[in-house]
Amino acid sequence: MDPLVPRYGVGSLADVVPSLLAGLGVPGMVDVLGISGSSRVCVLLVDGLGWRLLREHETDAPFLASLAGSPITAGFPSTTATSLAALGTGLSTGEHGLVGLSFADGDEVLNALRWTRHGVPEYVDLRTVLVPEDVQPRRTAFEVAAEAGVAVRLVLPRDQKDSGLTRAVLRGGRFQGVLGFGDMVTRVAEALWSEDRVLCYAYHSDLDGLGHVYGPGSEPWRWQLRFVDRLAAAIADGLPPGGALVVTADHGMVPADDRVDFDTDAALQDGVRVLGGEARVRHVYTSAVEGVRARWSERLGDRAWVASRSEAVAAGWFGPRVADHVLPRIGDLVVAAKGSLAVVRSVAEPHLTTLVGQHGSLTEEEQHIPVLVATNPV
Repeated sequence: MDPLVPRYGVGSLADVVPSLLAGLGVPGMVDVLGISGSSRVCVLLVDGLGWRLLREHETDAPFLASLAGSPITAGFPSTTATSLAALGTGLSTGEHGLVGLSFADGDEVLNALRWTRHGVPEYVDLRTVLVPEDVQPRRTAFEVAAEAGVAVRLVLPRDQKDSGLTRAVLRGGRFQGVLGFGDMVTRVAEALWSEDRVLCYAYHSDLDGLGHVYGPGSEPWRWQLRFVDRLAAAIADGLPPGGALVVTADHGMVPADDRVDFDTDAALQDGVRVLGGEARVRHVYTSAVEGVRARWSERLGDRAWVASRSEAVAAGWFGPRVADHVLPRIGDLVVAAKGSLAVVRSVAEPHLTTLVGQHGSLTEEEQHIPVLVATNPV
């Protein structure tokens, strides 16, 4: 089984917004996905909506199933913080630098989703220590679009306003906080009808949450998919003439019931200075690379890909280029799970350890995500 390396530049989540901006006349943008054409477009990202999961449950999502589209790759790791960075910046992981849910940056281990210190019980806000605009200094695709005269609107949960992740990777658009499906539909419609050239980004997280807690494809997950289907249909019903809705996701998900606990496994701990990432993909920071690699490879066997930093970079896991300041954030070893493996941490990550559904690795189930397009002809 070979890893499914993301198709950066020709078929990845990082290519979605640049492709759409090409149709909005933004200089330097190229529609490599063939999805441009509308001057008023909403990108709806449904957290956790993997391509295979959607196809396996088409009867629960008849509207989404009816749309033309095909799978693209999420990027690596296939996790929310990294994927939202790819969407918002239009850059591969090695360039935007958010290399996982958690990773070492200097003396800190950053939880990039919450922008807090990772692996400690107390809440430690790192926005003044690891300033989001410094951690991710590249211009976002939204900033480029706004500078070109496109009205950029962000229709997101209210608690994401001024969060570290929003500041790092979604800056450049006008933020509109929402509480649920009802005001999301309303705010998207208002955005799309407000100007002649509009890019609206909307985000829904609950499908991912139910997949984590109950498992992807579970009954609660399927009910949420039905509600998401109605959400997408409602947004499509409110499109202006010539408007478009593009539905995508940040990753798929797998049930992770083959568990190895790093916090109770002396062989895995031996020689490891810091452990980052999450259950399906781990950044292992160590000064004893070969010894640690041997122990992890023996312990996990063929249930994971275990690569050195240089091997993972050369294989293109993080994209065609890795910036100099990003390279140290990648583990000295990168461990990507196969099958249903999860390398959990019962002490440092007690909540994450309990989750049924997991994601982050290089399998088809986690990497393949949809790009589905609905339009309202002129």
